[in-house]
Amino acid sequence: MHKISLETDIMDANEEFARENRDHFKAHNVAVVNFMSAPGAGKTSLLEKTIARMKDDLRIGVIEGDLMTTLDADRITALGVPAYQITTGSVCHLDARMIHNSLHNFDIEGLDLLIIENVGNLVCPAEFNLGEDLRVMVFSTVEGAEKPKKYPVMFHETDAVVLNKIDLIPYSGVSLEELERNVREVNPEVDIFPVSCTRGDGLDEWTQWFTERISALRGKAEAASV
Repeated sequence: MHKISLETDIMDANEEFARENRDHFKAHNVAVVNFMSAPGAGKTSLLEKTIARMKDDLRIGVIEGDLMTTLDADRITALGVPAYQITTGSVCHLDARMIHNSLHNFDIEGLDLLIIENVGNLVCPAEFNLGEDLRVMVFSTVEGAEKPKKYPVMFHETDAVVLNKIDLIPYSGVSLEELERNVREVNPEVDIFPVSCTRGDGLDEWTQWFTERISALRGKAEAASV
């Protein structure tokens, strides 16, 4: 009897769609960033603040992933930035096929940066390659200092951790030092940006790093196409 691993088949299919997505993004010289977090960590709030600081210099589009509603996409379009909503129903993450299908309806022609706001979940999003160039993890200070150790894949498979809601640290029972230490135990090389979207702390430093990374990605793509 020949046994087929369903999980292997699913991941192989995802990788194929991810390769097609990546080729499509490169053909349009679009830098693509996958934003991940637990529910309520503040991804959309961070995106609002980030986009407001970058939209005059970069042409930005956003793909939103949620189980239900267009609430987050509505918040993005209110900034004057095009957004496309993927509603996954009961699926707790975006996969490469969903992104591939959305590109039939969401035109990325002329964009410099495509941001994918993944479904809020600390497990599944990190396991699915979407064809992105960069991954950003948003980690709220009130989620608990133990989360990087309990959910290491999410923290390990990211290029930056935005440590959000630092204004709530006095009420969280943990210190900024403990939070950063636990993140680095899982991912020693990751860049960490403590921010408060409410007060504005750290947003300039975060936006500068993000802008520089996007510029480098697009410059690399342009050089490769020559």
